[in-house]
Amino acid sequence: MRTSARRRGVAAAAAVAVSAIGLTACSGGGGGGSAAEATCTNEIKQPDAAQVTVWAWYPAFESVVDNFNETHTDLQVCWTNAGQGADEYNKFQTAIEAGTGAPDVIMLEAEVLPTFTILESLVDLSEYGAGELEGDYTPGSWSDVSNGDAVYAIPVDGGPMGMLYRADIFEEYGVEVPTTWDEFATAAQDLRDAGFEGHITDFPTNGNALNYALFAQNGWEPFQYDAAKPTEVGITVDSPEAEEVLSYWKGLVDDDLVATEDAFTTDYNAALVDGTYAVYLAAAWGPGYLQGLSEADADAEWRAAPLPQWDPENPVQVNWGGSTFAVTAQSEQPEAAATVAKELFDTDEAWRLGVEEAALWPQWKPMLESDWFTGLEAPFFGGQKINEEVFLDAANGYEGFSFSPFQVYAYDQQTQALYDMVQNGTDAATALGTVQDGLVRYATEQGFTVSE
Repeated sequence: MRTSARRRGVAAAAAVAVSAIGLTACSGGGGGGSAAEATCTNEIKQPDAAQVTVWAWYPAFESVVDNFNETHTDLQVCWTNAGQGADEYNKFQTAIEAGTGAPDVIMLEAEVLPTFTILESLVDLSEYGAGELEGDYTPGSWSDVSNGDAVYAIPVDGGPMGMLYRADIFEEYGVEVPTTWDEFATAAQDLRDAGFEGHITDFPTNGNALNYALFAQNGWEPFQYDAAKPTEVGITVDSPEAEEVLSYWKGLVDDDLVATEDAFTTDYNAALVDGTYAVYLAAAWGPGYLQGLSEADADAEWRAAPLPQWDPENPVQVNWGGSTFAVTAQSEQPEAAATVAKELFDTDEAWRLGVEEAALWPQWKPMLESDWFTGLEAPFFGGQKINEEVFLDAANGYEGFSFSPFQVYAYDQQTQALYDMVQNGTDAATALGTVQDGLVRYATEQGFTVSE
């Protein structure tokens, strides 16, 4: 496929965006036709079978790989953990620039798929039958991996959002658990007035995908991007919907009713479980994350509830995170790689491992809708069936989201603008306008045709 000069220009822009998070050396395990040279973390069960190299960072993934290799006689997975998130993406970027060193199959979060499709570094899996699988996955997750008839990855896990809360704190201070954002703000004030010394929750300025989800719940659609027209992008970050949501959180910040700790720091993790926050706005993987934190309040009584709504008569479900398996353009065995991408997580046995050992939330409907999964009781939440009562509706209601082909840069711009808003007192409209202007300028400089 011939690449136009203009497409090469915008592809270079995407490469810069990935590189901005710090290139590191590839640690090996790459495929790109060199599977025989790869070093596998796992045991190969069928040495004479073809091997497909896979990069992935799922917890407890080796047991899933073993399950695949024990049930396939003609294909074997050779797995390497090349790092989590940005660490893996930077190694993939290095391999793309070098023209060699990428694996056959790579785990990618759905939000970075446009960043790599614009580089022509992923295989369209529709020619290997992926399109026939659409009905096996939730509508939103399928929307996130497809573009028209093209399918750039197979969904694996997701992050439909809900609200985890300390039932003991709400009960102690006599405050009702909120179901709308208006009630949430009232509950924040009521907790404070009743003597609660913590905050109802945290609004992290580095909350990237979390903050995107909160905006999206109010109808925010910041990017219009079609992989079939890679040099064009629409940018409408500073919409009235976003300004309404950000003004809401700015008001809670100004009244000191929510904290502004950066997410995923040591202090943030401690505050999640020591009673500083009454609510953790979380994805479906949040319960697993919460239970993995140390120094938790032994008397805490956690429960789960649906995410508060702006309009309870018209609830909107949103998603935070989620991953996929894509086949890289460097693979010399794309059909075999597509089979691995499709079949690693397409059995009950594989998904029981994913749920029980890695706390993954399945996008594969046969597991998502199974009696076993929906009926699971969560001891950490007092035996509550949190899948059935909270996250299943959120997963099925999520309709998908369009990210930009320079998502890392977009996140960086948002983080800086929200930090300035919180620390220097700028208003929501100014913060969003700064992001809008910065992204339009950046995209234009890199050769995109930008519409606003």
